[in-house]
Amino acid sequence: MSPDDKVLVRVEGRLGRLTLNRPRAINALDHDMVLTLRGALAAWEDDDAVAAVLIDGAGERGLCAGGDVRAISASARDGDLRAAAFWRDEYLLNAHIARYPKPYVAFMDGVVMGGGVGVSAHGSVRIVTERSLVAMPETTIGFVPDVGGTYLLSRAPGETGTHLALTAGAVGAGDAIALGLADRFVPSGRLAELAAALADATSAGGVAEAVERFAETPPEPSLTGKPWIGACYAAETAEEIVERLSAFGDPEAAAAADTVLAKSPTAVKTTLAALRRAGELPTLEAVLEQEYRVSCAALASPDLVEGVRAQVIDKDRSPKWSPDTLAAVSAAEVERHFAPAPDGPLGLVPGS
Repeated sequence: MSPDDKVLVRVEGRLGRLTLNRPRAINALDHDMVLTLRGALAAWEDDDAVAAVLIDGAGERGLCAGGDVRAISASARDGDLRAAAFWRDEYLLNAHIARYPKPYVAFMDGVVMGGGVGVSAHGSVRIVTERSLVAMPETTIGFVPDVGGTYLLSRAPGETGTHLALTAGAVGAGDAIALGLADRFVPSGRLAELAAALADATSAGGVAEAVERFAETPPEPSLTGKPWIGACYAAETAEEIVERLSAFGDPEAAAAADTVLAKSPTAVKTTLAALRRAGELPTLEAVLEQEYRVSCAALASPDLVEGVRAQVIDKDRSPKWSPDTLAAVSAAEVERHFAPAPDGPLGLVPGS
């Protein structure tokens, strides 16, 4: 292991440790990092010397800010399959994490967005802190929540998941736990102690005992008690959701309407359709298959390249969406995102 490795892989005691190590990029995932994570998990799965796995992020800013959207945008612009190959391995990693036979502990400290959610929120022990900021921000860049995000958000209480998906909003520790994205709250200053305790654990029971020893009462959630979320986001169409938010008479609801209208109209309408369909699918694996189809189709949308340009490359925060209104996004344009992927399914669901 070199300090320059983008993923630091080592075993401490009985604990397999994975540290995402691109702190200047808030540990954003690239394809090589995904392959490293997959390889380490496969090696430790049948290794009796490893009782549990812990993933965290280097630096003070967060676990992971998401995938390498510059590379994804370049793939979309060039019309090649690099982004699809990345997503294929990333989604297979997400599925492996969810079914990992040993405790998989994620320190969701600081920024945890997009792909960062994928490598943490499917784990069996998900720890948030007072610094946690958890989000699926894809509609901001003309994309649709992936990495199993539509699975998680479609199963959040009421319509809170719909609210987060369409607005690309971020939540702290209390809401992350209430929405099913995390399990326990541990102050950031005690994570090193917890990691040391996990290294001494020899079983799943020992991991659970260590976590309980350090866990504290989380902050109160802020979203679950807001009546406008359920009343507005239950609407069948994105247009009606915005109308209800604007007319509800609550300043927060009106602000949410403005936020949704600022996102890519194509991404908003496709996200809503993906969430509704994900809620009807039986397993994470089935949802990941759907997300792979949607993600590959998004490569052909001008909004993905434009969104990354505006938010990440030029940073002018003034994307020019095409089309630029919800009404102008046709049902056919939404539906094409659910067509089979050009290179076939992930193979997670027989016959998919």
